[in-house]
Amino acid sequence: MKGRVHSIDTFSTLDGPGIRTVIFMQGCSLRCKYCHNPDTWDCESKIAREYTVDEIMQILRRSQPYFISSGGGVTFSGGEPLLQAEFIREVFTVCREEKITTAIDSSLYISSEKLRLVLSCTDLVLADIKHMENTLSRYITGAGNSANLRNLELINREGIPIWIRYVIVPGITDQPEHLQAMANLAGNLSSVKRIDLLPYHALGAHKWKLLGLDYELADIDPPSTEHMNSLRQLVAVASHKPVF
Repeated sequence: MKGRVHSIDTFSTLDGPGIRTVIFMQGCSLRCKYCHNPDTWDCESKIAREYTVDEIMQILRRSQPYFISSGGGVTFSGGEPLLQAEFIREVFTVCREEKITTAIDSSLYISSEKLRLVLSCTDLVLADIKHMENTLSRYITGAGNSANLRNLELINREGIPIWIRYVIVPGITDQPEHLQAMANLAGNLSSVKRIDLLPYHALGAHKWKLLGLDYELADIDPPSTEHMNSLRQLVAVASHKPVF
């Protein structure tokens, strides 16, 4: 079995606990307006490289000393990694045998059948919540949010730890009532261990230009530190979860 991979980062500290190797899979069905990797969208892009399970494992084994010392492991991201759930399940099965911890960074805008393929061998899910309001989810991503919220409940029922990620885009995702709704949801899910509020940035805008795409959010500035801190406090109080 082979997987189509956009790129690999062998020393990340931002995609789960410890030092991690992050496998960015090619392909995504969403078209998020603030996406900083639009070059991952096309499933058939020629920039992707095919890897076998054994080739991925060879890369991971070289980093095992770092995984062991830091509590890290492998994270599959994207794009949307669960579009290639069968391949990831094969890699994760070997990782379990070799004591390498596993994580998925996903929007969860995917069928529950795809998600179930990997849950039994996944140690952590980084769940990218785009918006709690269905219409605004469709505006931001091109898709409604029923699938990802349903899948979040599924992961919770399976007892797999969840870190929620939520991007703060001024004027679009930072309304207090929507942050309150997200915090209430997280507070009712026992598997949610932390919430990361991520400030919007336009560092990927140049990729849109290179691909001939219109970056609609070019005039939006990143949120201030004060605004981010006030939203983190709101979410922490409402969810009773650690917020970063």
